[in-house]
Amino acid sequence: MENCKEDYKIQSFDLETQNLLKTALKALSLPSEPSTVDLEKVSNVIVDQSLKDQVFSKEAGRICYTIVQAEARHNNGNVFRRNLLNRLQLEFVAREDTRLRSPQEWVCFVTFICNVFDYLKVNNMPMVALVHPVFDCLLRLAQPDSLNNEEEVDCLVLQLHRIGDQLEKMDGQKMDELFYLLRDGFLLQEGLSSMARLLLLEILEFRAGGWMLSDTAQKYYYSEVTD
Repeated sequence: MENCKEDYKIQSFDLETQNLLKTALKALSLPSEPSTVDLEKVSNVIVDQSLKDQVFSKEAGRICYTIVQAEARHNNGNVFRRNLLNRLQLEFVAREDTRLRSPQEWVCFVTFICNVFDYLKVNNMPMVALVHPVFDCLLRLAQPDSLNNEEEVDCLVLQLHRIGDQLEKMDGQKMDELFYLLRDGFLLQEGLSSMARLLLLEILEFRAGGWMLSDTAQKYYYSEVTD
């Protein structure tokens, strides 16, 4: 385990929750002892923190991965993963209400579910159960009202940089559908901010280049973003 990184992320929580997570990780690292840690509670506090802390939501998948691996080694269990997926399902069902109530929480949710998709694997493959929920979230971010919100466009582009290649391998047709929306938004939608237009152009070129940018393109886009 990358303890220094995990400790850093755990500092995002209040003291009681920090102690819960540290106790869970310590208990699961001792295979000879039965674990008395409430892993459902652990999964809930990680999701709760991810929905209100955008910085944490970008890296929470690493903590989830650490706990899943530790539980599997401890007793070959999957209590944490099962509860995590159940909670993600509940948040996914409520996603439109969340977006209307709190755009920031919605962006955090998308970031978190994509981060979990990136880190949690089954036999070194992405979890099939997450593929379509992740696509549905990204397709929602590609709708006209979301493309008019720079925070949502930025979230969409960041997730595609991180997991676009993996997602395309799981369902190339869905990825085509998503990029048709992005292309049409870039070409046809009125009222896009210059930053949103730049981000969309960059991600269109990123995928067209096999999920990478040439050095020249990278210098162009990132100099534009920082200017």
